[in-house]
Amino acid sequence: MGGAERTARKQRQQKAARRAVAQARGGDANKKMIVAVIGIVVLAAVVIGGVLWTNSSKNTTAGQDVTPQTDRVVGGQVVEKRDGAVVLVGKPGVKQVVDVYADFLCPACGQFQELYGKKIEDKVNNGELGVRYHMVPFLNKNSDPPGYSLESANAALVAADFGKFTPFHDSLFKDQPEEGKRGYDKAQLIKLGQGLGITDPKFAEGVNGGSYEKQLIDDFSKTVNDPNFKGTPTVVYNGARVEYGDPGWLDKMLGAGKG
Repeated sequence: MGGAERTARKQRQQKAARRAVAQARGGDANKKMIVAVIGIVVLAAVVIGGVLWTNSSKNTTAGQDVTPQTDRVVGGQVVEKRDGAVVLVGKPGVKQVVDVYADFLCPACGQFQELYGKKIEDKVNNGELGVRYHMVPFLNKNSDPPGYSLESANAALVAADFGKFTPFHDSLFKDQPEEGKRGYDKAQLIKLGQGLGITDPKFAEGVNGGSYEKQLIDDFSKTVNDPNFKGTPTVVYNGARVEYGDPGWLDKMLGAGKG
């Protein structure tokens, strides 16, 4: 084989080697591109799935009825009287009266109601205790959309005008929405009232029209300046804040009041 042939053969081999390297590199690039595309698709699926799950979780109260707590009623001779933005529940002439400040969206208020709600109501029904309920829009911006704290408080005041504050109050805490998510809309609040036996169309008018919302806002602006108010729930008795961490606080409070 002559020198020219050897040179030509060598050149062909070098070209073939370069083509092989180029093809290998191209294959690697294609593989990398495929992996990248798959990664993007998987990420998109995760993001979309997360958004769908978040929206579903946020809207768990949509289309859901609040279960009417029809067994939670005031006893004989117990009166529910709305005074502005406050509802007094108790027998006429009751001597020991406690103020309870709560928000229907507040998780701690829900826990307070679960722990002490029935105990308080039993003492109201037997004449030992009266309660001034202050349903405050403390977390009004913390629902999605905002406004549930105010709308639910207003609906509870309207329910009080029809003697249904206690079961309405207890029903909203029993099926309490999660803070940061959707509350119940006005139609759902109206349906709850109807489920508790309120048939007068003025109830729906009061809920839809926000009859007491201005009073609630004005009253709350005073409440936040009260040194006893430390957020929700707050319990005040004889002008002093009550520490309710002790499970026996209610009996101790009433016992001290009798002394």
